[in-house]
Amino acid sequence: MTALRNAGRLGVGEGYARTARIAALGLGLALFASGCSGGGPDSSAEETSGSGNETEAVASVLTCPESQGGTGEDPGAKGDPAAVPASTGTTETPLKIGSLLPTTGSLAYLGPPEIAGVNVAIEEINEAGGVLGKPVEVVHRDSGDTTTDIATQSVNDLLSQGVSAVVGAASSGVSKTVIGNITGAGVIQFSPANTSPDFSTWDDNGLYWRTAPSDVLQGRILGNYIMSCGAQTVGMIVLNDAYGTGLQSNVKTSVEEAGGQIVAEEMFNEGDSQFSSQVDSVVAAKPDAIVVISFDQAKSIVPLLTAKGIDPSQLFFVDGNTSDYSKDLDAGTLEGAQGTIPGTFASENFKESLLAVDPALKDWSYAGESYDAVTLLALAAEAAGSTDGKAVAAELQSVSGEGEKCYDFAGCVTILRDGGDVDYDGYSGPITFDENGDPTEAFIGIYQYDGDNVPQPSRSEAGKL
Repeated sequence: MTALRNAGRLGVGEGYARTARIAALGLGLALFASGCSGGGPDSSAEETSGSGNETEAVASVLTCPESQGGTGEDPGAKGDPAAVPASTGTTETPLKIGSLLPTTGSLAYLGPPEIAGVNVAIEEINEAGGVLGKPVEVVHRDSGDTTTDIATQSVNDLLSQGVSAVVGAASSGVSKTVIGNITGAGVIQFSPANTSPDFSTWDDNGLYWRTAPSDVLQGRILGNYIMSCGAQTVGMIVLNDAYGTGLQSNVKTSVEEAGGQIVAEEMFNEGDSQFSSQVDSVVAAKPDAIVVISFDQAKSIVPLLTAKGIDPSQLFFVDGNTSDYSKDLDAGTLEGAQGTIPGTFASENFKESLLAVDPALKDWSYAGESYDAVTLLALAAEAAGSTDGKAVAAELQSVSGEGEKCYDFAGCVTILRDGGDVDYDGYSGPITFDENGDPTEAFIGIYQYDGDNVPQPSRSEAGKL
């Protein structure tokens, strides 16, 4: 099969189109009419004062679009593992995939769903007979965060074991520390959660891929959504790394293009534990809305904001911190706050599969992207007739582009072994890669926090890059 590094972009699949509106973003994004038409700004802001030493904050009354709820759908019918024809190719070296996902550090809450997504895909692939006649092997290692050297140690271990691909890291900052080691060894790095725009132009020898969209998309959708809620002024508290500054830039662009104003931008570094100065500066600017771009530092930042009189409905989060805080914050602390996470809402069938491998799961973030990364690697290896990293990478665009639609390894590999071309669509959305290894279309889910501080699906926006 010929690799299609310049394949044309496909439209959003019918199954996904039923669950999402298309967002209008502009500036290089091929997007359409926005589904986020909300109420206008309330010019008469109410002043809410705290008690004791707390400062006064202006609580803007935002009117966001009503929640549409969100029920995830399976991308399509799966194939029958028992009916998969025997592989027409062979390999002396089984496909071995390493994972570099967080089990420690500030993004550790993302590790369990991502690891579960990898394991579900591995189970399904091997149930269908594996790749090139041999079971796929997986080796899991911790990525830590940028305050440690865990990722480098893990990568060295994975490379010594002869992996063809590394699924990870989750953090863009961590990926920047190891991408040279991985791709320089002729091994694919396939991240399910990196969103920094920097990777779109990284010198990676065609070996870096991702199923998560660049934050050009998430940032613009979040900025537009905040403006649709009626905000005129926005403050931001931002993690000073590739992930945080990438989102910051795109949220800012979107807000300003919509006629809004960024009135405060306060930075902090990975490893910081004190955030009072950043909170004080942002609150003093009296913004209508506050965007918190962080990882688990939000557990410390949120109580400081609410103590200053900020209403939770003014708070907006991103994928790095839109998480379940039911055990971390007092009930009601985040009720009405909202956040964005790339990807479609997880379907009930997919949740059941994930819980079967990890019954303790309570979060589904990037599970679909992890599942899709492994499935695509297996299909590309089968198409290439090889488990060599460079050979597999040369087929990744092909198996995600033009061809017969299919939705899991069993269904797709059956088509391949019968001599056809495949177009894999997965749980993360209708994946079509561009020449940089980026998905050209994706979904961004918008979640709203309930009284138990748990994010609930509210609506979904789709767009093309």
